[in-house]
Amino acid sequence: MIDAFRESWPLMSKGLLITLQLTVISVVLALVLGMVIAALRMSSNKIANAIAQAYLGVIRGTPLITQLFVIYYGLVSIVDVPAFWAAVAGLTAHNAAYMAEIFRSGVQSVPSGQTEAARSLGMSRRLAMSDIVAPQAFRSMLPALGNQFIIALKDTSVASFITVPELFLQAQKMAAATYEPLQFYLIAALYYLVIVLALTALLRVLERRYGKYEI
Repeated sequence: MIDAFRESWPLMSKGLLITLQLTVISVVLALVLGMVIAALRMSSNKIANAIAQAYLGVIRGTPLITQLFVIYYGLVSIVDVPAFWAAVAGLTAHNAAYMAEIFRSGVQSVPSGQTEAARSLGMSRRLAMSDIVAPQAFRSMLPALGNQFIIALKDTSVASFITVPELFLQAQKMAAATYEPLQFYLIAALYYLVIVLALTALLRVLERRYGKYEI
């Protein structure tokens, strides 16, 4: 096992780097898109609300692998898009839907009386949101956002189906070349586990830091 780990390191390290790039880029873009969708979902405008609900319904109602295939093969038929960026687009669209609901539930968990009290003190709606609502909402969102980040990391393995050379695809290559699938899939699982444990530890630090805003 140790020899297999050492021999596979050059290939697996390249896959690990691509996995981390996929995760970071798609999560950052999904955070931005998720906030926009959440704002549309909470809007009093019926058209904006309907657009957000339709988006959430389609994304949450279809498997990630199907979304990746539609984006990759659909875009390839129109323009030449590298598999990596097709995977980023698919993972972003998929994660944004779930993050939008996390943002919405976080904001709505803050009692409306606090916003009304801030407004009665002369604060603008934007200031009340940034100084009063957002810190408390962020604290309540943290566990769910952390879980979604971890899911986003593990979901990058699906990108192997559209030939993105991330960690899982490198493990498949090593398994096919050596006819020893078990040890290389275990090695890939170990890499995922280490990253997830690091993310979990970071999440706990953030939860302690923002605990003072607990509702």
